Amino acid sequence: MLLRLLRTHLRPYKKPIGLLVLLQFLQTCASLYLPSLNADIIDNGVVNGDTGYILLFGGVMIAVSVVQVVCNVGAVYYGARTASALGRDVRAAVFERVQSFSAREVGQFGAPSLITRTTNDVQQVQMLVLMAFTLMVSAPIMCVGGIVMALGQDVPLSAVLLAVVPVLGVSVALIVKRMRPLFRTMQERLDTVNRVLREQITGNRVIRAFVKDDYERERFKGSNTELTDVSMATGRLMALMFPTVMTVVNVSSVAVVWFGAHRIDSGGMEIGALTAFLAYLMQIVMSVMMATFMFMMVPRAEVCAERIEEVLSTESSVVPPSEPVRELERRGHLEVRSADFRYPGAEESVLKDVELVARPGETTAIIGSTGSGKSTLLGLVPRLFDVTGGEVLVDGVDVRKLEPGLMARTVGLVPQKPYLFSGTVATNLRYGKPDATDEELWHALEVAQAADFVKGLEHGLDAPIAQGGTNVSGGQRQRLAIARTLVQRPEIYLFDDSFSALDYKTDALLRDALKEETAESTVVIVAQRVSTIRDADRIVVLDEGRVVGSGRHHELMAGNETYREIVLSQLTEAEAA
Repeated sequence: MLLRLLRTHLRPYKKPIGLLVLLQFLQTCASLYLPSLNADIIDNGVVNGDTGYILLFGGVMIAVSVVQVVCNVGAVYYGARTASALGRDVRAAVFERVQSFSAREVGQFGAPSLITRTTNDVQQVQMLVLMAFTLMVSAPIMCVGGIVMALGQDVPLSAVLLAVVPVLGVSVALIVKRMRPLFRTMQERLDTVNRVLREQITGNRVIRAFVKDDYERERFKGSNTELTDVSMATGRLMALMFPTVMTVVNVSSVAVVWFGAHRIDSGGMEIGALTAFLAYLMQIVMSVMMATFMFMMVPRAEVCAERIEEVLSTESSVVPPSEPVRELERRGHLEVRSADFRYPGAEESVLKDVELVARPGETTAIIGSTGSGKSTLLGLVPRLFDVTGGEVLVDGVDVRKLEPGLMARTVGLVPQKPYLFSGTVATNLRYGKPDATDEELWHALEVAQAADFVKGLEHGLDAPIAQGGTNVSGGQRQRLAIARTLVQRPEIYLFDDSFSALDYKTDALLRDALKEETAESTVVIVAQRVSTIRDADRIVVLDEGRVVGSGRHHELMAGNETYREIVLSQLTEAEAA
């Protein structure tokens, strides 16, 4: 998964990667050449007392060092730029894919997990690439080059390398093998901490109302402890890595000095060659240590790449049409034909053979007990999810064939839980129509019965709105959401229990104002409150996902027992009549 992700997203950066590899090669070659120059100075300059030789080759060493530094700086620069570009591209790809998801896919992953995958997981992959460009590219060159140069200094002493390199490789491989599953568990538990924290921040008022502070504190402590435990287990393995490597390094250094001293004593080796050999040994070991550091990051990056690929490879169940319809007659006629909907893996359908017709200039209401499928039915129209059977038609065209932009202009939905974005009142109202004038905004606020409270805010239309609209009340949030849809002026208005937080007086005033504003539009209202929908032109009664009645209020009161039960649970017989 990791290789596939990198291959896909690094393809546009072949030239900077090629330049980076060249610079790393040059700086590594310069690093490998320095010990040989040092050995020559010792053997031919220091031993013979030739100051001119020392100065000459000392100057060469300085020049080589400058080349090494310049190449290293260039390599790090291009490596950082490319890694940052990779992170940007992967985040954008994940964001684009999540934006295409329907409510089904978002629920499948969960918001906390999607946030973690877009931020932390991408960051882990980006960090691995940065380390690979700055360390891993030079590590194999230095390792192989160091072995070759060490053989050039003394072949018999190079036998030490035959023992050092395999021992290091096996030690690192055993530790990395145990780390990989721990990293997957770590990312999953990070998701859990993210989810619990998100719930506690969002549900702060509920927690305080039920005095559940201690319970939630213990719940967070539990998930936090689980993450800490797996992090500690991973940390212990990481802490074991460096002592293991350094033990092998120190033992091998002692062995080189021991056997090298015997070689010098017998005349088979120069002092400078031993010095150079020790330097090459350290370079070889350092390259292995750099690779070790990379191997420590690879397991976690692999897990993160798998989680990213899970998102990127998930296709939305709501697919844009290949040949979209880009124009409609714009009449606003809505028809649902034999619609079925079933969630993946569910035993029964939520909606079963639903028939509904909503015409321009009329108000169609949908009512039913909790869980009867009212909100699901309304969500089929703007394609929050697609029918699993039957059709949903707008102006005679299946909504699955409509161009998304045309759908957004034709259908306006006020959801059951209205959401406001961080910004101002004006930016929220212009969400569906960026070029709306202030006059249009105030008109929409007047119709939505929100103008008075917006005028009462310190900055009016420029008053700040917190994320989710948490700095306004539930009723104010609903009225602003209704005004946002009115600014858009679609042909079809869908109100999903959008008046539930309003008092009866405001509810009545808002419905009266809406009648005039939407006189030529199609209006569909889902409501629990009978007073909200009793004057509708047509009332559709849902029960366990099926339509069990349709008609006006007095007709259903006379002939539909399900509707009658709902009405009498809220009103007296006299009030209902």
